[in-house]
Amino acid sequence: MAIFYLVAGIALLILGGEYLVKSSVGISLKFNLSRIVIGMTVVSFATSLPELLVSINAALQGHPDLALSNVVGSNIANIAMVLGATAILTPIFIKKVSYIFNIPVMIFISLLLYWFLKNDLILSFAEGAILFILLIIFIIALIKRSSTSDSVDLEEIDEDVEHSSNFKILLWLIIGGAALWGGSELLVKGAVELAKALGVSERIIGVSIVAIGTSIPELAASVISALKKEKDLSLGNLIGSNIFNIGSVLGITAMIKPIHVLDVKLINNDILWMLATAILLIPLALLPKRNKISWKKGTLYIIFYISYIYLVVRA
Repeated sequence: MAIFYLVAGIALLILGGEYLVKSSVGISLKFNLSRIVIGMTVVSFATSLPELLVSINAALQGHPDLALSNVVGSNIANIAMVLGATAILTPIFIKKVSYIFNIPVMIFISLLLYWFLKNDLILSFAEGAILFILLIIFIIALIKRSSTSDSVDLEEIDEDVEHSSNFKILLWLIIGGAALWGGSELLVKGAVELAKALGVSERIIGVSIVAIGTSIPELAASVISALKKEKDLSLGNLIGSNIFNIGSVLGITAMIKPIHVLDVKLINNDILWMLATAILLIPLALLPKRNKISWKKGTLYIIFYISYIYLVVRA
């Protein structure tokens, strides 16, 4: 039954994520938001909703390690697995704003999370509020930095989304929200039962199976946008999703219920891998070929991710 719950939960999260992205982009087009803002705020928030609901559910049900490991593992998967796989399919070009602003913000908020947790093994209400406020500041700064030349090219947007009515957008929103909530319930239940059946910690299940499951919306959104040559949207979605995962998912979860770390390996191992994954983007963006994540760099990330999962499972 644990496997059934996991598979059903992930399937519902994929369905919900797809409808949430469509409704979010539909709303954005009606407000004529820029491509970079859509990628790093609207799509990033929509694709982070699976992590948000899974983490809130896990925390409320008394599984704090699952709530935290879900986000940490997902942030590793977003860059190492999703960006790596996307770059193998098609090269991703990095704009200067990404490595002088967006990537440093992702690294900073990741370091802040590490410091909060390392300090007393608790992410408190106040610390969650700080992370969430920083996210709001980031969104405001991002919108101000976005140029009018970054306006959305409607020819690159799904025609069904481009011409969607307000009713259809609302329907997508309701279906997506319901599917995400149901999927998060099933995924948490399946993860807890699987951990008990295998005799492993919830942390291991969280950073591997649950994290990969909740990262599938990011994978789908990034691959589709990259294949449509919307490579700014692809990278922006991933960086934005990682920032949202920490600022909104953990921030909101901690404000609802403080997150206590039960397995210190989350601090001494997993978050360090998350930081390394984020920091590695800087040299990869600057090394030849500059401002380009090629298939070779993508392969390096995939090897990095496989190594992480192997070491986690083996431990």
